[in-house]
Amino acid sequence: GARSCSHPTIPPTYPQPAMSLRLRDLIRQVRACKTAAEERAVIAKESAMIRTAIREEQEQYRHRNVAKLLFMHMLGYPTHFGQLECMKLVASPHFPEKRIGYLGMMLLLSEEADVLMLATNSLKNDLNSDNRFIAGLALCAIGNLATADMSRDLAPEVDKHLKSTQPYLRKKACLAMCRCLTKCPDMVEDFVDRFVTLLKDRSHGVLITVVELMTQVLITDQENQEEEDEEDEYESTARSAFLRLVPLLVKLLRNLLTSGYSPEYDVAGISDPFLQVQILTLLRLLGTEDESASEEMSDVLAQVATNTDTAKNAGNAILYECVQTIMAIEADDSLRTLAINILGRFLLNKDNNIRYVALNTLARCIVEAKQHARDNEDASDEGPNSASSALQRHRNTVVDCLKDPDISIRQRALELIYHLVNAENVESLTAELLNYLVLCPREHRADICNRILRVVETFSPDDRWRVDTLITMLTIAGRECNRAVQSAAIIYISRSDDDIRAYATHKLVKAMRDDDGTQTGLLVVATWCVGEYGDLVLKPYSTETPEPISFMGLEPSDVVATVEEVTKRHSCPEEVKERALTCFTKLSERFAGIADAETLARLHKLVKKHEGSHSLELQLRSCEYDALINAIKGVKVSVKTPQSSDDMLGMADGGDTPLSAEVVAAAKEALARMPAVDIKVMQRKRPPELGDDHGAVSFGEDGAPSKTNGAAASSGGGGDLLDLNDIFGGGSAAPAPAASTQQNGTTEATTSSSDVDLLSDIFSAPAAPAPAAPAPAAPIDPFGGMSSQPAPAAPAAMMDPFGATPAAAPAPAAPAGAADPFAAMSATSAPAPAAPAAPADGGEKASVIVPGLSHGGLTVEFECTKPEIWNKQNSTLVARFKNTTDAPIYGLNFQCAVPKYATMEMKPPTSTTVPVTAGNNKLVTQTINIVNSKQGTKNLQLKLKVGFTSKGTKIDHIATCSGFPTGEY
Repeated sequence: GARSCSHPTIPPTYPQPAMSLRLRDLIRQVRACKTAAEERAVIAKESAMIRTAIREEQEQYRHRNVAKLLFMHMLGYPTHFGQLECMKLVASPHFPEKRIGYLGMMLLLSEEADVLMLATNSLKNDLNSDNRFIAGLALCAIGNLATADMSRDLAPEVDKHLKSTQPYLRKKACLAMCRCLTKCPDMVEDFVDRFVTLLKDRSHGVLITVVELMTQVLITDQENQEEEDEEDEYESTARSAFLRLVPLLVKLLRNLLTSGYSPEYDVAGISDPFLQVQILTLLRLLGTEDESASEEMSDVLAQVATNTDTAKNAGNAILYECVQTIMAIEADDSLRTLAINILGRFLLNKDNNIRYVALNTLARCIVEAKQHARDNEDASDEGPNSASSALQRHRNTVVDCLKDPDISIRQRALELIYHLVNAENVESLTAELLNYLVLCPREHRADICNRILRVVETFSPDDRWRVDTLITMLTIAGRECNRAVQSAAIIYISRSDDDIRAYATHKLVKAMRDDDGTQTGLLVVATWCVGEYGDLVLKPYSTETPEPISFMGLEPSDVVATVEEVTKRHSCPEEVKERALTCFTKLSERFAGIADAETLARLHKLVKKHEGSHSLELQLRSCEYDALINAIKGVKVSVKTPQSSDDMLGMADGGDTPLSAEVVAAAKEALARMPAVDIKVMQRKRPPELGDDHGAVSFGEDGAPSKTNGAAASSGGGGDLLDLNDIFGGGSAAPAPAASTQQNGTTEATTSSSDVDLLSDIFSAPAAPAPAAPAPAAPIDPFGGMSSQPAPAAPAAMMDPFGATPAAAPAPAAPAGAADPFAAMSATSAPAPAAPAAPADGGEKASVIVPGLSHGGLTVEFECTKPEIWNKQNSTLVARFKNTTDAPIYGLNFQCAVPKYATMEMKPPTSTTVPVTAGNNKLVTQTINIVNSKQGTKNLQLKLKVGFTSKGTKIDHIATCSGFPTGEY
């Protein structure tokens, strides 16, 4: 029979947890990876193992898994799946697990994490633990992660530890409270009293944390006041309480200075430099804009500045913070001078970091000093004991920094030198700037050129030095400097006397010969000056001041050859060729009667060289300048005129008839020397890039808009009307450059007083409309009318910078709200509203004749019509010019401005020559299209300016026109 046998019972098998990899083994595996792909594979495999352990609740490996997640987090891999594991470890009763849990919570979570709220109860329990290390972990977590809600819930428990008997917990509680009060500033009042007790603590760890706590409270309080835009008179409760502690802080700092050697806190022979820096920071915040607190701390600041050793970095850190504090509080001049001297010593340090900090701080100190001087007009930043004067003593040290191989040091030194310039040292410092301009990177040259121009404009000792400096700058960086610098050089040369003009032109001719054709700015300025003052270089020049200089006189043919040689280069830019054409044209007038016939014929040939050029601008100028030269010779150019064209002077016949004396005189006037530019207008219209950079302050009042001008604008601009005092040059003594509104409604540079009319006479046809490039809102730009862009083929491109008065850009509209928008205008009384004329045929609405102005024999009246019956806002005004004198009026320049609620499109006049109004002579007219957006509520008003030449006298007149029928215009 079968024999039964018993077998032992085998227990069921369950999946055993995989062996968890230890942290050190994971680190070894990661370090052994030779490629990033291998590393990602190792991390991915271990992350999967950790996820499995989390899912299976393997508690024995939880702390190890979190430690590995921390390592992965350091490598940049995602670890969000382990956040709840950190919460579980924090709730563990064992300290090693709590420590890993808190570390993981502070690193893997942010204050925006939703799971963070789960830790609030655990934090509260740990804060009440008898184990100081567990309570310390909780305080560290609160200081790093506490949200506003957690701060309100846990602040009472943190406050208990502020009164703890253990310094270990007190210092951690201060940092935790710092986080709580930052998140909930409204709780500050409840804990202010704790600070007094803590400041008397013997532990330096507690002292440094409580000072940091007070600092953060003040910073938070200041930020909240700025956000709420509270008034300066308001002083918060915290600041008021802290100001009462200034004597205690001063005493604490003095004790640190006078205490002997203490191995526990000594750093490089200095007693606790970290605490000293924190106290100085807090004193800076308390002393800002508070004279009483500043006076209390002045003595100890002087003591810190004089007794701190600078042999080690610890002492330099304290001194730097001391300087920051002195410059921020209401310190006297002697203390500020001491701070500047400390920074001056920093400049001699071999460490580039210290030198950089010193240069940066010095620049900021000077800017703040100048700002303070501007805010307090009775104060001066140039006194013998001022910060600026103290900095001047370290000028040579700053200049030496320009030779440092470190580019950041050179840039900071360059910025500081701009602030050092004054009338006494302008020549030496400008020479240093020019030397640096040679060595600096090309991308920085444009900015340096702008800065040198500002310095030259403000502090130049005389005209010769200014011109000499600008020419030297163009010789070095003519390729990089912008057009504003070129324009300024031309304007300063043109405003000088003939002696300086001759010197500048001689020097520019020499520089032009020596240049290889790359310095475009130099060639532009030199070509312009040769065209304007080429006759001055025919004579020898010599001077003994400031140093002996002499130039030989040149032959006309040599001058022409020099400019021609520049234009022959393949690399010659088109803008230089355009200026050269103008130069040749003006030289033909300058050398008339001086040069031989061959040179004059050569000039004429050079002008006609581009008649077939592919560049429309060159072609147009070549043709027009040829006509000008022929007009000076008395030769008329014969052209075909359309049948509908007006032949005002009856000159549409052939080209053999001699021109009238008036036309010849007008041609000579077009090629005459450019009139002097109003320098105040140029400075007022300065572009932003020539203003202050990097927070720099203006070097002088000349570079900024004048207060007088501003007042005039505000009082005279009135209402909604544009301020024509700015547009028309502010009523300066010299004839101010004007701006006229052209077809596109923008402000354009006006042509010469007779250029357009001259072409009209030469070509026996009225001038066509002149669409020109808009003039930049800039300093006065002599090249404003030139453009390398293709222009319409019309004779109106005579926007000649070399024969025209430069245009000033219009100023912004004056603020609204003045009672009388014409209060600042001329005393010319406004004409009474005119009666409508008789109805026109065809049932159309009758036109209205409104008198505009009458002055110097010129009368202007407006014929007003409504072009669209269904749109009453649109109006067409035809200005009709009548000449009541016995001779023609030349160079008509009519300008008009409208209120802000109206828009205007102004077309060019039919001619700039107004014949005597008699017989069959047709009237000169100019059409203005106006849209009044407030038709029916506000009546149309105009400000007018007219300029013209009558019997050889230049006349300018400004008037107001407001006689339009009420409710219709």
